[in-house]
Amino acid sequence: MKTRSFLALAMGLAALVAAPFNSVAAEFPPGSPKFVTDYAKVLADSKESGKPIILIFSASWCPPCQTMKKEVYPDAAVKPFHDKFIWAYLDADDEKNKKAMEKFGVEGIPHIEFLSSAGKSIGKQVGGGSPEDFAKKLKSLLASANKS
Repeated sequence: MKTRSFLALAMGLAALVAAPFNSVAAEFPPGSPKFVTDYAKVLADSKESGKPIILIFSASWCPPCQTMKKEVYPDAAVKPFHDKFIWAYLDADDEKNKKAMEKFGVEGIPHIEFLSSAGKSIGKQVGGGSPEDFAKKLKSLLASANKS
């Protein structure tokens, strides 16, 4: 519990310090997947399409989050998976995402939760990674999601 409280305090302080420098969370580099920024909408879109979900908890002040946003998600290795999933980008500093963060036990970011189209967790990744590793993970998760 102390770790969670400390993380919340640290995230809050970092958000206050970074607030004047924050870019809008919806600003994504060219070639990025189509991101939904509302948790309820991503669940509805996934249920309608039958596609699994990539739920990304991130923040503008988090260097690994920004590296993933700028270098991994739009990378050529990941592009083949853009249309295979419903992608959600949820700002960890936005109060409206607090319940989803609690539901998935987000204690560090980037926290990437992979969900079936029914909204059930099928995997997660905490921390950054290379485009190639992320693409391998997506390929594996997609195969798992299609079996269920």
